[in-house]
Amino acid sequence: QVQLVESGGGLVQAGDSLRLSCAASGITFSRYTMGWFRQAPGKEREFVAAIRWSAGSAYYADSAKGRFTISRDNAKNTVYLQMNSLKPEDTAVYYCAASALIPPGTSYGNFGLWGQGTQVTVSS
Repeated sequence: QVQLVESGGGLVQAGDSLRLSCAASGITFSRYTMGWFRQAPGKEREFVAAIRWSAGSAYYADSAKGRFTISRDNAKNTVYLQMNSLKPEDTAVYYCAASALIPPGTSYGNFGLWGQGTQVTVSS
């Protein structure tokens, strides 16, 4: 059974940090590009960051550059999103996603596997 399970969300204050985790099962993890998307109330789901098989192949949305870092541990089938200097506008449900496309780009339509999401709320 294919599963992506996110954890690590919560309520924090502006300027704080959070680390999200996503544990994958049922897939050959190292073959997938792993990504993070987010969706705020009333807004479309948007790309945050993605990483191919190694740390050198990460790419980010402009809103995430310099504050967020995506990483993966292929031995643990887990992808992480370290979020620093959080802002109220980062408040959203964060989703982990996996894509078998090479490269998948930033479109959520190119990611075929999704987790259930984890809420991140940043208060001002």
